[in-house]
Amino acid sequence: MVLLKTILIILLVYYGLKMVAKWYGPKLFNYAARKTEEKFKERFGEFAKQQPQDEEQIGDVSIKKKNTNKNTSKEPVGEYIEFEELE
Repeated sequence: MVLLKTILIILLVYYGLKMVAKWYGPKLFNYAARKTEEKFKERFGEFAKQQPQDEEQIGDVSIKKKNTNKNTSKEPVGEYIEFEELE
């Protein structure tokens, strides 16, 4: 009789939690999504406010070149060794 009572309690708890999750799960998910959206908006707002002071006007053309200094020294890097095949 104790075994049957234990199984019945376990089943009631399982189905009870299942029903509660079905009712409050979407509300909990919407709450978490709303909070996450607020945090993203807050951080994006901070990012948008951080504009550099010397920003160019729209329509201005500027060309920025990379420094192309190559190592053009004529010094030998190492010795050249010629191998011969032995028969």
